[in-house]
Amino acid sequence: MAVFVGLSAATTAYAQDDDAIDLVATSDLKWETTQEGVAFAALDGDRFKESYQAMVRLPAGLVSPVHIKSADMYGLIVSGEMVHLAQADIGGSETVLKAGDYYKIPSGLPHVSKCVSDTECVTFLYQNGPFDFLPVGKDAQ
Repeated sequence: MAVFVGLSAATTAYAQDDDAIDLVATSDLKWETTQEGVAFAALDGDRFKESYQAMVRLPAGLVSPVHIKSADMYGLIVSGEMVHLAQADIGGSETVLKAGDYYKIPSGLPHVSKCVSDTECVTFLYQNGPFDFLPVGKDAQ
């Protein structure tokens, strides 16, 4: 069973000046990849200590175990196709999100996330609190 584990905390990798515009080219992103193959590129904040913004890359075909987050999660699909399902909706119809589509997953809601495209999925992610990944039910063991 896979459990998503983050790597060491990365503080904001980009200079921040309240009197300047931060510009970050895709080629300048600094990706950290977990043992499950999920990669994070920090944009703002330390994801293990505070609210944060990051680019997140999931391998094609990845299906997470049922889990919850302690903070609300807001995402925008950049590329690939994803499905997010509340645990209560697993086995029902699935809405496939594509580039430009938005999602919000409330804190404490057991859910599954899937990259259903043949290519990796990339999302812009904001979480209004620290990152965690808490498996529930049979996935908690």
